[in-house]
Amino acid sequence: MSGAIDPLGAADELNARIRHARTEPGRNHRLEALALAVSANLPVLLWGEPGIGKSAGLQQLADGLGVRLETVIASVHEPSDFAGLPIIGDDPAGTGVPMAPPDWAVRLTRTGRGIVFFDELSSAPPAVQAALLRVVLERRVGSLQLPEPVRVVAAANPPSSAADGWHLSPPLANRFVHLHWTHDPRTVARGLAGTWPAVPVPVVDPARVAGAVARARGAISGFLTARPGLAHHLPADAEARGQAWPSPRSWEMALRLIAVGYATGAAPEAVSAAVVGAVGDGAGMELLSYLEELDLPDPDRVLADPDAFALPARGDRQLAFLTAVVAAVQGNLTQRRWEAGWAVLAKAVEAGVPDVAARAAGDLAALRHTDWPVPEGIDHFLDLLHLSGALAAG
Repeated sequence: MSGAIDPLGAADELNARIRHARTEPGRNHRLEALALAVSANLPVLLWGEPGIGKSAGLQQLADGLGVRLETVIASVHEPSDFAGLPIIGDDPAGTGVPMAPPDWAVRLTRTGRGIVFFDELSSAPPAVQAALLRVVLERRVGSLQLPEPVRVVAAANPPSSAADGWHLSPPLANRFVHLHWTHDPRTVARGLAGTWPAVPVPVVDPARVAGAVARARGAISGFLTARPGLAHHLPADAEARGQAWPSPRSWEMALRLIAVGYATGAAPEAVSAAVVGAVGDGAGMELLSYLEELDLPDPDRVLADPDAFALPARGDRQLAFLTAVVAAVQGNLTQRRWEAGWAVLAKAVEAGVPDVAARAAGDLAALRHTDWPVPEGIDHFLDLLHLSGALAAG
């Protein structure tokens, strides 16, 4: 009929107007923490009640990074969907039986980068979680190896609010950075009025990378030297074992998160959320308190002028600082920086703490090129280093 109104067309126009919204600069520490973990290439698990914007936040991150987002609803899949389906060829005895990967894995591999998002993980039965463990741990889906730039993110509802919810197994839980997703009622109200926040994605500064890694190594090493009981602690109850808890694996995750935080200049709140999400509340809060008091000087600046720094007073801080210095030398190894490292260790001996410097001395000696002469500052460590063979002639 001429001039007749298209009911669905008018409805679609209305819906399009509702979806259209402007953005304004904003901050979201949860989204920044997610970005830090994604930058560190660590699997992330977003915990939160249904309908509070986990998927929307992840889409915003993917858009900010300029990468593809592939969403997989874990709870409606079988274990074979992640382990792969066998495809029998002409000569299975000679060539074996390959395991065909699903289409989302093929698309990400062809693209070479992106984010795969496993939603409703806590609603997936243990057999499916076990199959997903290989994807998270080895980055393999069937016979396909996911490219390194493909990041893994999952989401879960608490078992109390998930349909047929399950606790995560400890091996799977300990491989994720756990972030608890909540909503801000004021942000929701303003967004539904037509204005949503646009959160900038933290970007690693290449000029900060070497110093960030060295500082993070020193901080984690110093903390675990002072608190060795926190190196590994498996919680007693099933619910806690399905969340974040400290282990050598999760401490390595915390190391990477702190280094990325230093290299991006991320907000302290975002770094705190990410670190607690890796090693748990108790260990994470202790580490963060330690970092606040630590205040390590930039090891690269110290190596540029070894005579201009003062050694920290406390033993654990001294060890953290010296570990950071050796890590900085290793990250950019030259004869001048190696010799400057010995000048730093010599000041530790002069301060009356040769035992603190002994371990760092062994690590620094192991970096020596055979044609480099033995520097003057090494005299106090000669007996220890000769016993270890670290200064043997090349």
